[in-house]
Amino acid sequence: MPIKLYNSLTRKTEDLKPLKKVVGLYTCGPTVYAYAHIGNLRTFVFEDILKRALIYNDYKVKHIMNITDVGHLTSDADTGEDKMEKGAAREGKSAWEIAKFYEGKFKEDLENLNILKATKYPRATDHIKEQINLIKKLEQKGFTYQTADGVYFDTSKLPDYGKLANLKNQSLEAGARVAMGEKKSPTDFALWKLSPLSPLLQGEGRVRSRRQMEWPSPWGVGFPGWHIECSAMSVKYLGQPFDIHCGGIDHIPVHHTNEIAQSEAAEGKSLANVWMHGEFLIITNKSDEAAKMSKSGDNFITLQTLKTLNFSPLAYRYLLLQTHYRKQLTFSWDALQAAQNGLQHLYNLARELATKPLSDSLLCGGERSVEPSPPQRRGQGEVSLTQQFLSLINTDLDTPAALALVWDSLNNKTIPLKTLLKFDEVLGLEIKKNLKVKVEKIPAEIKKLVESRELARKNKNWAESDRLRLELDKLGFLVEDSKDGAKVNKKSL
Repeated sequence: MPIKLYNSLTRKTEDLKPLKKVVGLYTCGPTVYAYAHIGNLRTFVFEDILKRALIYNDYKVKHIMNITDVGHLTSDADTGEDKMEKGAAREGKSAWEIAKFYEGKFKEDLENLNILKATKYPRATDHIKEQINLIKKLEQKGFTYQTADGVYFDTSKLPDYGKLANLKNQSLEAGARVAMGEKKSPTDFALWKLSPLSPLLQGEGRVRSRRQMEWPSPWGVGFPGWHIECSAMSVKYLGQPFDIHCGGIDHIPVHHTNEIAQSEAAEGKSLANVWMHGEFLIITNKSDEAAKMSKSGDNFITLQTLKTLNFSPLAYRYLLLQTHYRKQLTFSWDALQAAQNGLQHLYNLARELATKPLSDSLLCGGERSVEPSPPQRRGQGEVSLTQQFLSLINTDLDTPAALALVWDSLNNKTIPLKTLLKFDEVLGLEIKKNLKVKVEKIPAEIKKLVESRELARKNKNWAESDRLRLELDKLGFLVEDSKDGAKVNKKSL
């Protein structure tokens, strides 16, 4: 069964056709000057689902995720401070210390979200030579020019510049996206930035740089631009072209557009065959306006914030899986709480499967056929759960439909534990890890609250029933209503 993925470059859903036996996957990593927020992490979860789906389809994956520890300025206009230098000034540490600390914290976030490790995490500062060599090649081919503050890529020399973002069909006037300065075009971008110089030092007759991170180059002491690192490192480890390049949707108009331009200008061939982008996480800010989460806004939430408030990182992962990666997702605390309760219920049902097999015919991992959900009907009669799950995942990573299938099969008692655990190899919710929990005796006061809630439900006093459910939740117990009555379990999340 082919894997169908939406290609941002062609704006079509296409069958994946890997160039080699091992799929080459490049995902844009973090700029390690601050904690990642949960909007950033949504992209990494989507990329993890992609990687897991490839492995589920028996592909081997060579996954490269860069660590941006230099060159990412505070403005897409190639102006402002380097974010690493800004972070160092903010915390009174060196840029190198900042990079090491936040890279570590980012990798902790990945582990907490059960995101599979990349094959390699190359750092921009470890690949200055490769970046300089790529700029030299562009210079030799006539794609660059130099200004007082650096070396720039001349976008007018590339006829199809901006094809990823469809810039030709947009009116982009000088200065609309970036400050012009000495640049020839508003879309031209920095390949190498020269270090800013301080005034002459009295008695020494020379100038010194104000930067912590800088290197010698044919154009002067300075540092690489943000875009050049990804081109240099992706090609070093994956070759050109490679199979799939991923990132957030905010990378399309500038970062990925410029990656494509410089890589294709240098080598005369595509950088990647498939480009995939995850949508924004939206949250209401203090002004009660919907906006994408950003480090510069007042809606900055980290994974550590969720943990401090007793939310499991996997509950956040579960929340993300309920919305397709190419659709915006509005975050709310109520939605996260519902996701945590839903995941707890999933774990509880999985434990029931572990202790009470569905039937003798399912003990060895067999599964009952189920009628396909409406989107999957093709006049072919019934299909197995495994076939249906594979079809959904292979249709541009349709995790909402895949989750719905899991729930339908659990509620209809048509899925064996072995199959559920196999599906979790893609979902990444750590179901197997949560099968064994310490069975605790339900306290008498908790039983009394459950009985009171059952009485309220019998009398159709829904307000009182909801109040008691919330009280039980605060005490750490989850009530699940079924046709056999209420079940209460101590929450493990």
